[in-house]
Amino acid sequence: MTALPHFTAPATFDNAEAALDQVRSIYQRSVDHLRHALQDYVAGEEPAQRVRAFYPFVRIHTDTVARADSRLAYGFVAGPGTYETTLTRPDLFARYYREQFDLLLRNHLVSLEVGTSNQPIPVHFSLAENDHLEGSLSAERRLRMRDLFDLPDLASMDDGIANGTFEPRRGEALPLSLFTAPRVDYSLHRLRHYTGTAPEYFQNFVLFTNYQFYIDEFVKLGHALMDDPASDYDTFVEPGNVITHRRGPSDATSSPQGSPPPRLPQMPAYHLMRGQNSGVTMVNIGVGPANAKTITDHIAVLRPHAWIMLGHCAGLRNTQQLGDYVLAHGYVREDHVLDEELPLWVPIPALAEIQVALEQAVADVTQLSGWDLKHILRTGTVASTDNRNWELLPHPGPEKRFSQSRAVALDMESATIAANGFRFRVPYGTLLCVSDKPLHGEIKLPGMANTFYRERVDQHLRIGLRALELLRAQRKDQLHSRKLRSFAEVAFQ
Repeated sequence: MTALPHFTAPATFDNAEAALDQVRSIYQRSVDHLRHALQDYVAGEEPAQRVRAFYPFVRIHTDTVARADSRLAYGFVAGPGTYETTLTRPDLFARYYREQFDLLLRNHLVSLEVGTSNQPIPVHFSLAENDHLEGSLSAERRLRMRDLFDLPDLASMDDGIANGTFEPRRGEALPLSLFTAPRVDYSLHRLRHYTGTAPEYFQNFVLFTNYQFYIDEFVKLGHALMDDPASDYDTFVEPGNVITHRRGPSDATSSPQGSPPPRLPQMPAYHLMRGQNSGVTMVNIGVGPANAKTITDHIAVLRPHAWIMLGHCAGLRNTQQLGDYVLAHGYVREDHVLDEELPLWVPIPALAEIQVALEQAVADVTQLSGWDLKHILRTGTVASTDNRNWELLPHPGPEKRFSQSRAVALDMESATIAANGFRFRVPYGTLLCVSDKPLHGEIKLPGMANTFYRERVDQHLRIGLRALELLRAQRKDQLHSRKLRSFAEVAFQ
């Protein structure tokens, strides 16, 4: 026997808000059931039977090959058939779900079906924000949990849909979303661990950097904006969920809430929040493609509108100067962390909307334009490597390949972030700043590097923020490019 919450039979809806209310009801009933049973177990009680609850699902069926407006990148299914996905955290994804439901209703003129799925909710994913098990249970009772509750099952949360390798079993519905509910929940928990902030603080426009100097400037800017009653941003969040609200006209101070962690997490995140999650999140991913893949794997489930890499690179051309900018329009992928998920024969195209915004942002901040802009900005191929000491390889080494590829800059993260943006249908871009030229004898030395960082980091960050402002002013259906969508694409953005 298994203890289950009250079963909610599938029902049809022609209104997005009503469908979302049903999702909320099913989800809340399920997690309440698990939380109460778990609280009793932690208190020492032994359930009389296995405890289980299930995610809600949404389903659509269409019999016609007629599809929506061909200019759209999302919001419609690929052809006749039944499509469905499991859903989680309607408190966090309410606006997103409502938009996807509304698009399906308008584009296909058929009802949505919402009900209780057969996908169990792992008990760990039902925990509230501050719930912790490890300190409350003995090792024996933690092991016993396997017999009483569903634990995370990796088989239900792989990236086959996003990778284009998923093949439904006979009679199984086709996917509506890139991510199943367990896959989303897994990433939400990982985001807390890696960034030190709760997922609800993440914004729809994301900057990645590989240097703490950029974060230091972002933090200074965040606090300055919170001291400005006229700021467009209303909240600044730092690791440990330290929250500073914007000072109002009558406020003398803006006192932070929360407490900083005893040590920074692996990839700390900072959030300049704005209405409807339209602000900016900045993450220090550190050095290397592994971190770049890890964090973008997880932020992707939040379905951001754009992410951009701002960082330092090695300039590969003798005509470049330290402090010059490189706008990537192509990538040489020698990072290797995505070779299995995204084969090297897959091109990673430049996205016009991002490219135009970045170039315009450089012009706006530097006050240069036309031919003068070319003094400090070069568009070209960026090569990303997983070998930090590539300069020490026997000569002739990788520089011959870099020359053949027409690369103008080299780093360790940009191709990974762009490739994962392509894989997860998140608009992406890269603007790097030349910090050394090892092929031409200009290597980083402490004094030179410190001067360079002071002179360029603030300007580079302001360029990135200006680019996101320009992107935010665009319509979402313009920003989410059709270049990122496959043949039989899922309907959800």
